[in-house]
Amino acid sequence: MPEGLRQRLIGAWKLVSYRETPVDGSEPFEPLGHAPHGIIMYTPDGYMSAQLSTSDRPVFASGDWFDGTTDDYTAEATTYIAYSGPFHVDEENQTLTHTMFVSLFPNWTGQSQPRVVRLEGQTLHLSTASPISSSGKTVNSALTWRRAEPN
Repeated sequence: MPEGLRQRLIGAWKLVSYRETPVDGSEPFEPLGHAPHGIIMYTPDGYMSAQLSTSDRPVFASGDWFDGTTDDYTAEATTYIAYSGPFHVDEENQTLTHTMFVSLFPNWTGQSQPRVVRLEGQTLHLSTASPISSSGKTVNSALTWRRAEPN
């Protein structure tokens, strides 16, 4: 019997691309730039964590996480996406849901968000199941991940 979707997701995946397509027909854009960094992990016990960032994040001049300037904190928050929590797979319908137990974006904390999922060999395609707000637009998000090599 072939492995189910849940089992095939288990492990770490590195971000290849992140693209948002506005529903108003305007130009698609890459909110974290052309070469974003990121890892999404799915654990056997049902948890996931997603960490995404631009590839050129500025460092804090102070070198102290808790002693940044307003500009430091603005850049920190606008160049990084992070959330973790339980995930659920509906094998019958081949659907995936992420539940945000913690999130850098506080509005997502406690939310469950369905994802459209497609696995092609070592490539994972995830997209929003319905439009979201991003950069002042209503968009559909599409992310491509490649399975991370074992460490």
